[in-house]
Amino acid sequence: MSRLKELFARKPKDILNIYFTAGFPELADTSRIILALDHAGADLLEIGMPYSDPMADGETIQRSGTRALQNGMKLKVLFEQLENIRERSNIPIVLMGYFNQVIQYGEEAFFAACKRVGVDGLILPDLPLEVYAREYQHLYEKYNVESTFLLSPHSDEERIRRVDELSTGFVYMVADASITGGANNISEEQIQYFQRIEKMNLNTPRLIGFGISDHAAFSSACNNAHGAIIGSAFIRQLEKDASDQGIQDFVMAIRGEKVES
Repeated sequence: MSRLKELFARKPKDILNIYFTAGFPELADTSRIILALDHAGADLLEIGMPYSDPMADGETIQRSGTRALQNGMKLKVLFEQLENIRERSNIPIVLMGYFNQVIQYGEEAFFAACKRVGVDGLILPDLPLEVYAREYQHLYEKYNVESTFLLSPHSDEERIRRVDELSTGFVYMVADASITGGANNISEEQIQYFQRIEKMNLNTPRLIGFGISDHAAFSSACNNAHGAIIGSAFIRQLEKDASDQGIQDFVMAIRGEKVES
């Protein structure tokens, strides 16, 4: 059983998935942040592959990506940083980025590198479902990389069912049909969207992302899915305090645990 499937089997609720950009704030911070988040109690990590043309990223994540690229982050460097991470951590790791990055690296070489270093899944928001099914699903299966696709409030039933069918890791429910780092509060309209998906009884675990930034929003998302994804709020934390203690305090605050002063 893969690390992702084991996680959802062991912990079907309140999963905390934290996103951060590889190579930010400093180039060498990637593995340290992985270990700090694991130690702090995160359940799942989503590592952003910085890209020069990030279509879906808000200002905060764009800023972190620009800084990471200036630091010298490249996919080759990222895979080097992850080379021995499985000797120190068993937390599930998913890479998120853009399909063009995979093409530029070389599709087969990219998936082989993911398997070699222990990457569990991949989120490529701009990879069309049918292109995935027709041309790339076999690579995911060959190298044991789980697939995750996105739903938005505007997704119709046909897309929802297809995403459920093709996602082997989890379904990424976008809380707001905009760029990342938007509204902080979950609205009644968004809750209705979550409940609409809930009633469809999908087979794949669901995580809610975009705009989840504090304990209240995390709890609300967890009430309507298997867990939530924290992205821009954690990047802002790293800008303010990227220390291991700062990361620990952030995770505790998201979970609603008392942070010692």
